[in-house]
Amino acid sequence: MIEAVKVFFRNYTNFEGRSTRADYWWVMLASFIFGFCLGFVAQLLKLDPKTMMMVEGVIALALLVPSLALSIRRLHDINKSGWFLLIAFIPAVGGIILFIFTLLPSVEEGNSYGPRAE
Repeated sequence: MIEAVKVFFRNYTNFEGRSTRADYWWVMLASFIFGFCLGFVAQLLKLDPKTMMMVEGVIALALLVPSLALSIRRLHDINKSGWFLLIAFIPAVGGIILFIFTLLPSVEEGNSYGPRAE
């Protein structure tokens, strides 16, 4: 998990290439754990909800570009264009379709987006 997070931050503006399913989901798990811990600490310190919203907003903005890059590289790994990320804007089913795409196995051979990520 730590290696996947390191690669995530090392490639924070790399929209080319591929990311494996494991790389994607380890980063999502680390993000969830970080958010959970942040909320837990906020409850212990009895932080004002407005302050907490500002902190979460700053973190979300800081992780926006790296998360987009990771998602696009994940789509490249299943031989889909990064533009498929826009499917998420289709009401009701878009997010489900994108979720299913992230669960698909990697294309074993090299594809038009480069060799298989290791």
